[in-house]
Amino acid sequence: MSMVNNITQALEETFKNVFENYMNNWRRNTSVANEELQETLNAENFDYVILYLMVMIGMFAFIIVAILVSTVKSKRQEHSEDPYHKYIKDEWDANKNLEFKGAIHENLVAKNYAGPAAT
Repeated sequence: MSMVNNITQALEETFKNVFENYMNNWRRNTSVANEELQETLNAENFDYVILYLMVMIGMFAFIIVAILVSTVKSKRQEHSEDPYHKYIKDEWDANKNLEFKGAIHENLVAKNYAGPAAT
């Protein structure tokens, strides 16, 4: 069992060294233009970009909250004591106690139909 652990540790170290060497060589393999671009990006100040994003997200959040508040407010007014809703409620309560008796409509022609005539 210890040999399996040793092989596992040896493979782990080998893969780790190969990966580190590959990544270090890949990082060193850049052109002069890429290095100049990276230096320019490092020198840039992205504070205003962050501020812009915060303002845009804040405005979006404000609009969403305003829509939600207006929707909740309109729903609250809809269930007020106005006569239209009171009429619907009274009708519903009056009809709730009645038993529904449906009608069944029957097509007698289709009932007596024997099917297509055999030729």
